Amino acid sequence: MTLQNHIETKLRAAFSPERLVVVNESHLHAGHQPGFDGGGETHLRVRIVADAFTGMSRLERHRAINALLKPEIDAGLHALAVEPAAPGETTRW
Repeated sequence: MTLQNHIETKLRAAFSPERLVVVNESHLHAGHQPGFDGGGETHLRVRIVADAFTGMSRLERHRAINALLKPEIDAGLHALAVEPAAPGETTRW
């Protein structure tokens, strides 16, 4: 299972989202560090809409997702962009 799929599975289990997309953006960062060719799964973006975020501030939403994905971050996930929303809120995606 890829890291991207693993993260999708964890997010679905924890938040039961009505909409979820995990995007691998590693290729966009090729050359940003010596020897990094943009391969692998080092830079991911999470776009998620879930009832669980209703009534939560943006910071609380980010903290909840970061806490859930702490093992993956500690294991080497370099960058995690998070775009959480509650149902009915406007998203850019």
